[in-house]
Amino acid sequence: MFDSLPYRNDAAVIFRRLARSLPLRAGLLGIATCDKGLPAMMMAVAGLRDLPCVVVPGGVTLPAIGGEDAGAVQTLGARYARGLVSLSEAAELGCRACGSPGGGCQFLGTAATSQVVSEALGLSLPHSALAPSGQPVWLDMARRSARALCGLAERKLAMREVLTSASIENAMVLHAAFGGSTNLLLHIPAIAHAAGLKSPTVDAWISVNRRVPRLVSVLPNGPIHHPTVRVFLAGGVPEVMLHLRRLNLLNTNVLTVTGKTLGENLDWWEKSERRSRFRELLRQQDGVDGDEVIFAPEQAKARGLTGTLVFPRGNLAPEGAVVKIAAIDPSVVNAEGVYRKEGPARVFVGEKDAMAAIKQGRIKAGDVLVLTGIGPMGTGMEETYQVTGALKHLPNGKEVALLTDARFSGVSTGACIGHIGPEGLAGGPIGKLLDGDLIRIHIDCNRIEGSVDLVGEGGRSFTPEEGREVLARRSTRKDLAPNTALPEDTKFWAALQLAGGGTWAGCVYDAERVIATLEAGRIALAKPAK
Repeated sequence: MFDSLPYRNDAAVIFRRLARSLPLRAGLLGIATCDKGLPAMMMAVAGLRDLPCVVVPGGVTLPAIGGEDAGAVQTLGARYARGLVSLSEAAELGCRACGSPGGGCQFLGTAATSQVVSEALGLSLPHSALAPSGQPVWLDMARRSARALCGLAERKLAMREVLTSASIENAMVLHAAFGGSTNLLLHIPAIAHAAGLKSPTVDAWISVNRRVPRLVSVLPNGPIHHPTVRVFLAGGVPEVMLHLRRLNLLNTNVLTVTGKTLGENLDWWEKSERRSRFRELLRQQDGVDGDEVIFAPEQAKARGLTGTLVFPRGNLAPEGAVVKIAAIDPSVVNAEGVYRKEGPARVFVGEKDAMAAIKQGRIKAGDVLVLTGIGPMGTGMEETYQVTGALKHLPNGKEVALLTDARFSGVSTGACIGHIGPEGLAGGPIGKLLDGDLIRIHIDCNRIEGSVDLVGEGGRSFTPEEGREVLARRSTRKDLAPNTALPEDTKFWAALQLAGGGTWAGCVYDAERVIATLEAGRIALAKPAK
């Protein structure tokens, strides 16, 4: 997946160039669905600040009939290798994964979370995220979106009126309330940057995740693994927003693409026939009460739902990291809501080698699997779902933790800590770890805080402070290098995003910072050698 995240940046640039190339442009209707195309579309419209725009989320595919969801089937290779399924079973399950053509996956992965964020930003119509793709309700939403665009054009309302710092915060709040994909930590800052707004900091993310309760019961987080279409039928984004408004967690004065404020949209939704009709449809077709899919805050607390994200720091992650606590198996979290692990590092510098070790049974319960050198500079910051998916569906996989400078699929589950910064190839401590090093992980799911530290080597234990000194004396692993198959244009992307602020700035092309870096380099190179 060398090109997945770089594609997002390039697609956004191309979309904007196409829009600007049309001399009679009066507005833009952006239709996008999946986990890079939709963030790219949101970045594109955010950058078209003087143009009216509406985003149409592509919706979701329906659940499989007599099969597994699209996330589970991606682990069939590992399960087949371990003898957990036969070849014929794997083939049958793979063919039955999608209940309908088109749309994002049936789980709240990056594609579905991006749809939620688009609506939360005010870029899409109310109750448009997670609609069943291609069905009459989706086609109706697409037609209404086109009418809304015409209305914005008539009123001369452009993106700079819709996308504001307040709407960015609303998107972060909805992300937390849904239990969204960690990839939106890359996409929301990138959207803010494209809109000319200040990007959210790690501290801002921490603040939001401490304040906002998780309210949605959905694949892959649970507690009940409802498919995403049930979230839509239960009321989707506006239903969750009603709860958040009562908690005073939303900025309701922001303008949306309806031409009305968010507060006005929610007033309509609360009393709408549409709301009651879809919730009744959920009861009739699936026998499910909408309140069992989208919880009230009191019910969510009673059901044991914790927050969504924790941002561990420590001597292995001085710039930060992220773990989706909503996806950690509850059985490995103690009664106080704390996940603790102290175990030996099993270090790999490529996902293929890690997968081979998993398939061969060389990763044991209690191990801390470390994947380093596969951040932006190593692989274009590829997803590591093959590893996380295999661990989820293998015996004792929940007893293994994962540390990486890469990112995860939105459907990944487990004690998986990613986005560790600095990345290994940028000199980060994660790139100095050795096999057998003792790693300590502490994640408090209630206080929304955590740490990840080197606390031992060669049979000797020490404090995190001493571990910092040990790491400072070490050199980066000699086997750490960019993947030999990494394309030149992906290397170019990696250099540009690093100059633009790196992972925690959203892996963006920040023109001013890139130009300043190039100018500093030009001046340095022009100086005569001593």
